[in-house]
Amino acid sequence: MWPKGPDLLTLWPPPPRIPLGIINISEPRSLTKKAVIAAICAASVLSFSSAAYAQCGGASWYGPGFHGKKSASGETFNENAMTAAHRSLPFGTKVEVVDQNTGNSVEVTINDRGPFHGKRIIDLSKAAATALGFRNRGVTTVCIAQDQ
Repeated sequence: MWPKGPDLLTLWPPPPRIPLGIINISEPRSLTKKAVIAAICAASVLSFSSAAYAQCGGASWYGPGFHGKKSASGETFNENAMTAAHRSLPFGTKVEVVDQNTGNSVEVTINDRGPFHGKRIIDLSKAAATALGFRNRGVTTVCIAQDQ
């Protein structure tokens, strides 16, 4: 029996062990931060019902040191445009990016290659990062989807 009172963090007896791969949503302590993020990302990807391509992972932004220089597509990089760098999507591809922390979304056009840091999946322009609300943090978790 779980205690009923002001101290809900004290659990006695301790909760039973949960088999690997099963998340008991009735027990808040069984939901780790990674499990919650994975569930949110999966739900976001599934909500893109007509998506031809979907991916969730880390995102960062770039701009000041590259503004006015040539991007990998040959375009002049504009940190104030809604653009992004992706490792493999074709140049000119439009993707919707949803920030999993703020819920904000933007549509960006892929015009560069990257990111080249860790396991990040996309590098956004300064304008896109500002619109998503993570520019001050520098990195965030996103899901991206390309419409068919």
